[in-house]
Amino acid sequence: MQLRGTMRINERGHLEIGGCDVVDLAREFGTPLYIFDEDLIRANCRKFTRAFVQKYGNAEVIYAGKAFLTTAMCRIIAQEGLGLDVVSGGELYTALKAGFPPARIYFHGNNKSKEELLLALEVGVGRVVVDNFLELETLSRLAVERGQRVPILLRVTPGIEAHTHEYIRTGQIDSKFGFTLPGGQALEAVKKAQGLPGIEYKGLHCHIGSQIFQVEPYRYAAEVMMDFVEEILKVMGLVTEELDLGGGFGIAYVEEDDPQPIEVFAEVIMAAVYDEAEKRGLKLPKVIVEPGRSIIGPAGSTAYTVGSIKNIPGVRKYVAVDGGMADNIRPALYGARYEAILANKASAPATEVVSITGKCCESGDMLIWDIPLPPVEPGDILLMPCTGAYGYTMASNYNRLGRPAAVLVKDGQADLILRRETYEDLLRCDVVPKRLEK
Repeated sequence: MQLRGTMRINERGHLEIGGCDVVDLAREFGTPLYIFDEDLIRANCRKFTRAFVQKYGNAEVIYAGKAFLTTAMCRIIAQEGLGLDVVSGGELYTALKAGFPPARIYFHGNNKSKEELLLALEVGVGRVVVDNFLELETLSRLAVERGQRVPILLRVTPGIEAHTHEYIRTGQIDSKFGFTLPGGQALEAVKKAQGLPGIEYKGLHCHIGSQIFQVEPYRYAAEVMMDFVEEILKVMGLVTEELDLGGGFGIAYVEEDDPQPIEVFAEVIMAAVYDEAEKRGLKLPKVIVEPGRSIIGPAGSTAYTVGSIKNIPGVRKYVAVDGGMADNIRPALYGARYEAILANKASAPATEVVSITGKCCESGDMLIWDIPLPPVEPGDILLMPCTGAYGYTMASNYNRLGRPAAVLVKDGQADLILRRETYEDLLRCDVVPKRLEK
């Protein structure tokens, strides 16, 4: 398994992250346990800042909060100078409670409620990314009622299919997101936005998918969107000041994954926008990108304790851990693949092939199929890297399992950023009708 960030194997033969022995972390905080490498989070933030903002100037990096969002994470993102992409009232509320500057928040979502839009207006978010005509009209009405003028981006579906899992392709025409560019719906949305009171058109947004390794889809997206920028100027005389090209930058979950470095993505994206602007005689728009997974994914790992082991001679050896699809739904949902290491036997050679299963009452609760490991025993601490994105945020209480704790590690210090849910937490929303109390 590739060691990422501050991972190393110490003199005890144990895996360390952020100077903390994973075995000791498991003993202190229990398992399953999300472990986040603060140095790697910050290094990834700075890599994006250098590649886009420092090199090109007219750019902004916005962290996609849906990947992983807590008040502590908001503090880190704010300290690193990034903006924040939220997609719900809950994510917005989290950011506000963390003291994140509202002016650096971009509010996404394909079905924002009136209450969510009101909250966005009340706190003064930097941009509302409008996804449909109903939202555009509702936002206009609410802004007028409050005597405000709200800056917006319009989300456009450009008709580009990135080579990724069909459930996480969001740029093609047949998508629940945004105004469709082919066919003229997106241009109609710009015209409507220009004519509505309380609305200030600032620019466009598109997102072509997630976990993308190739750079060409981004080049093409930039070209298509700049073509639309030119059309808007010619048809309406309206200048597009900002162009948000989304995120979706892939990471290496397993050894075969080979994503391009962020610097390459930045060079391709910025060159395409610059070239298209120069070729068309357009004012250069501010370029915005929204990394989420590529910042937090490699920086998070999940530690489990091995429990039961079932050997079917000549077929498969199942190794069960104390978590599973309740804390990481991605293998069951997407067929996502991961690596693993026995944290307490990190320097031992792999001598057997096993399959890692969770404890949920589902046959599909498999975390890893057929992985070489040292001899596995009950009580071993198994660690899966690259679970930082969409592990906790998609976690559930299936089978009435409490969601795991999370710690932030740095320089040998581990700090709790999410406490483990207790049985009492599982009951906190339960209500028994009076007629059942007898």
